[in-house]
Amino acid sequence: MHSTGKRFFYMFSSDAQPPSRRRALASIAGAAVAGSALMSGGPRAFADSGSAEPAAEAARGGLPLTVVNSSGKFSNHAIHLYIVGSKGDRQVRLTRRGTLAPVKLSDNHAGGFTDYAIPLAARGATRLRLPRISGRIYVALGHKLKFKAVRGADGRIGLQQPAGWVKSDPNYPVLHDFVEFTHDAAGMHCNTTMVDMFSVPMMIDLNGAKNHSTGRLRAGGRAQVFHALRNHPDFSRLVIGNRRIIAPSHGLDAGLFPQHYFDHYIDKVWQTYRDTNLVVRTNAGTFTGRVRDHRLTFSGPAQVSFAKPSTRDVLFCDGALAAPNDGTTGPVAAALGAGFNRSTLLSHHKQPTTHASAFYGTAVTNHYAKAIHAATTNGKAYGFAFDDVADWASYIEDPRPQHVHLTLTPF
Repeated sequence: MHSTGKRFFYMFSSDAQPPSRRRALASIAGAAVAGSALMSGGPRAFADSGSAEPAAEAARGGLPLTVVNSSGKFSNHAIHLYIVGSKGDRQVRLTRRGTLAPVKLSDNHAGGFTDYAIPLAARGATRLRLPRISGRIYVALGHKLKFKAVRGADGRIGLQQPAGWVKSDPNYPVLHDFVEFTHDAAGMHCNTTMVDMFSVPMMIDLNGAKNHSTGRLRAGGRAQVFHALRNHPDFSRLVIGNRRIIAPSHGLDAGLFPQHYFDHYIDKVWQTYRDTNLVVRTNAGTFTGRVRDHRLTFSGPAQVSFAKPSTRDVLFCDGALAAPNDGTTGPVAAALGAGFNRSTLLSHHKQPTTHASAFYGTAVTNHYAKAIHAATTNGKAYGFAFDDVADWASYIEDPRPQHVHLTLTPF
């Protein structure tokens, strides 16, 4: 799938495999403030959707959004919806009245938190309109979420968002999840994401120039994922009761996942490509690499080079595998990150591998991503940050969107 140039948040590309969600919305992991994730007020994180004021945007109608509760476990009155994001350099949120409002410090009330909850309709579907912003749609089941408006170091007002993988976060006890989107002049771009955690089963339908759907789990899929990881010795501590499964990247930082899990595999990759070429194909051309002076160095349209990554680099697709938006290093880094997580770098000397039958075939692999992909009806999921390599992410987009549906599917 070719990138539109603005997939969502700050990922822009013309790579062979469009750059992944990676740190969408700051990927929340690296921006922890007081145990919560800070959505920065700076302009870098989101696609620009024009200079119109929020009220004017709301007045233009926005994209129809229908939210359907088919969870089979929670009634509508027990579910709370939050739509928060960014418009230009301003943090905004959708109000209960359907208007777009800026995030303000004065929104913090009892307990020091905001109440941005949008209740679902008493029965049946809930119908809203989605303005042109980039952000997240959160759902909280049973209890409300605690968002906090804060002033950042740059003086701008930002929003501390839930970080369900951080035990000290006030939202840790709450069953919740989110989808990510950018609605802009180029269309609607959205995904169901499990890059940070796996919790509430949800799917998105997007109608426009074509009809698109993603995120649906197989019958019993949620329980299947929980069972698979609860019974894996290295991944079992990531399972937090029946509430969520923390991604191994965050689990590593929390002391719940082995810090050196991928190290032996990484060493074998570095040993293998001392004497063998690793070929990576991208839109920019074909890159051919070997390990020289402890670095995996590629020649081709440009010379790009990578230090040996750590297990943490592999899981976060960052550090030595960071992917700048340069059209050369970025797409090669994405292919390497996917190859490590899918454990295909030793079995396939040409990357990226594209057939799912080749993925996750070794004992040391990203079993979290493997289990989630196995539980989806179309095999697509966002189990790690470069999971859109070869179009295996639960991401959809349309240049002429007419309607988007968010469905909470059965547990």
